[in-house]
Amino acid sequence: MSGWSTGLAKAGITDPRLRHAYDAQRRLVRRFAPHEYTAVRLLLPAELHPSAVAAVAYMHATDELIDTGAVDVRTATLASWDAETTAALESGELPANDTLLALRDTTRRHPYLAARVRAFLDGATVEASWTGFQTEADFQAYVDSYALPALMLTASLLAPDPDAGPDDPYVLGCRALIEGLQRADFLADLAEDAEDGRIGIPEDELVRYGLKFEDLRSKSAACEPALERLVLAQADLAEATLTEGRRLPALVARGYRPFLDALIAVQELRLRAVRREGGKLMRRGASPAALASLRVLLRQYRRARAERRRAR
Repeated sequence: MSGWSTGLAKAGITDPRLRHAYDAQRRLVRRFAPHEYTAVRLLLPAELHPSAVAAVAYMHATDELIDTGAVDVRTATLASWDAETTAALESGELPANDTLLALRDTTRRHPYLAARVRAFLDGATVEASWTGFQTEADFQAYVDSYALPALMLTASLLAPDPDAGPDDPYVLGCRALIEGLQRADFLADLAEDAEDGRIGIPEDELVRYGLKFEDLRSKSAACEPALERLVLAQADLAEATLTEGRRLPALVARGYRPFLDALIAVQELRLRAVRREGGKLMRRGASPAALASLRVLLRQYRRARAERRRAR
């Protein structure tokens, strides 16, 4: 693993104020997303570490701002954050906020990211007002409007054509991948989400299996068999799109392939954990086995090192 300072130097980040801002994002991402942080540091070229970390940190900061509270409060908070972000990216003044300063610098190093940030903020209105899904079509619209733009903040750093539109094979692969990831996330977080008053399984799917939201919130043991069948059906849908997403590594430069392969493999492990929990997901979450995830990262790390040696 290259040192963090090495990554900053290779990216040309020498200004002390900027280095401080990127350091702050590094600490943030390492704390809230340790597995993703480790994957970035182990598997991506050092010069991409600061940009990837800045993008993930901004996505997390936005999500945290709009994830809780009444819809009107979340919507107002997003509007304020949108204006603050726009000023940070477009004005000549440096923002005081470290997350926005790192993002501002990253968009100047990767100009195409400005449009990705704009698409993400536009889609964030869907997340700010989200209270659940009535139908599968609602879920699909959520993926298109919010989940995919969120993924593209980092995925565009690896794209063959970072300005590509929605019909580009790489973007379509990202769309398939994030649909699978998002569906698996909603299943894994079912218990926590139900306590918060909203879940990511469409209401018409609950009805199809004879379930009601209150069944999940009350953790009624009587509905566990029906939930088991629903979870497995949803997991099948997630697995199908994750399988489609497996075409992504072949579309990017060789140096990025270990990272994408690891990302997909860890999500497949998480989906297996979801299947194992089944109807018990109303009471507890599901995470991939730590040792299995570590094996994935180590295997891809050895591959990434070999790729870098060949590239010299």
